[in-house]
Amino acid sequence: MLSIVTLISGRGSNFETIVKIAQKEQWPVKFAGVIANHSAAKGLEFACSQGIPAYAIEHKGYPNRESFDGALIQKIDALGADLVVLAGFMRILTPGFIRHFEGRLINIHPALLPAFPGLHTHERALEAGVKEHGATVHFVTEGVDEGPIICQASVSVLAGDDPDSLAARVLKAEHQIYPFAIKWFLDGRLRIEGNHVKLQPPESQFFKL
Repeated sequence: MLSIVTLISGRGSNFETIVKIAQKEQWPVKFAGVIANHSAAKGLEFACSQGIPAYAIEHKGYPNRESFDGALIQKIDALGADLVVLAGFMRILTPGFIRHFEGRLINIHPALLPAFPGLHTHERALEAGVKEHGATVHFVTEGVDEGPIICQASVSVLAGDDPDSLAARVLKAEHQIYPFAIKWFLDGRLRIEGNHVKLQPPESQFFKL
């Protein structure tokens, strides 16, 4: 049975969705722990309610990113993580952290990468006048939002959308595709070839919602 450790900074709605689906579908997985970078993160409360070990490692208690990430690595390794899931973890990870978990560190980004990497994706999508927006699950590499794409979901940009209304629909898309990506990893179906992820046996890695 593989183990997942999740990193959050806030409510962790993707984490909550993943746990509920795993319970409903009876995945053979252990949620070994949830780590937040501050103790006020609401997702820690949900973790405790589910009997999942919850930890706060306050980033402000460390002099630099390297020392904070070092503490994270130590805790994640102690928990025995086979997969590290970023679920709204609002910290830039150091190259050393990313290399340590290469091939078993995944993230979800609120845009159809490679479009709109980084922050403020919904505002930028609206400013650009795109007709489709969405979410991407990808392996994390040292380039910001440049890692191999596992799957994507698109949503239509509607007339009258503002960043909040668009973000709400994208979040629903995130909740649908992140569990798919994690289950594929747990089932050993993902193959990284260069900067591409191939699913074995093949099925669509793109969802129109």
